[in-house]
Amino acid sequence: MAEVSSWARTVGVNGVGLALRPWRAGDAAAVLAAFSAPEMTRQADQPVDSLAAATGWIGRRSRDRDAGTAYAFAVADESDTALGNVAVGAVNRVHSTGWVSYWTTPAARGKGVAAYGCAALARWCFDELGLYRLELGHRTNNPASCGVALAAGFAVEGLQRQKLAYDGVRYDVELHARLASDDEVPGSRL
Repeated sequence: MAEVSSWARTVGVNGVGLALRPWRAGDAAAVLAAFSAPEMTRQADQPVDSLAAATGWIGRRSRDRDAGTAYAFAVADESDTALGNVAVGAVNRVHSTGWVSYWTTPAARGKGVAAYGCAALARWCFDELGLYRLELGHRTNNPASCGVALAAGFAVEGLQRQKLAYDGVRYDVELHARLASDDEVPGSRL
């Protein structure tokens, strides 16, 4: 199993030191805070509406890591407070690919936390997992998510028309990808 401890280092983003680390049970309050935001209700595999549910979410991330199918990390500040999540799932060892996702707590939005996390996660995926291609997607009506992807070095590859459906409305998704051979993003090599 690939470990984050061999490469995680604190770096400064907007004057705040950040690092990636595995999720811990003590992070349940941060997970609950993140999933309390209305736009996050569709982001969880199961509802995260209590501390117990948040602890369950963390436990599922740990089981995925142990199984080698997905890897989720807390993006933590200098006080070790979890500010967000970056993850790679749908890991395909045959083709050396993975699907990246990310979110931040409401208090951490707009501060570079997700962009740092995605860039650092990409470097970890290339260096530690041996992946070559990472993909992510965001609804086209979410410019903040697009900004995260671009800042983390994920190039736009195209539009997936009406890919997602929420509450009877279909949404286009913009696809981004980053290759191990792409230029390094400043700050992503820890």
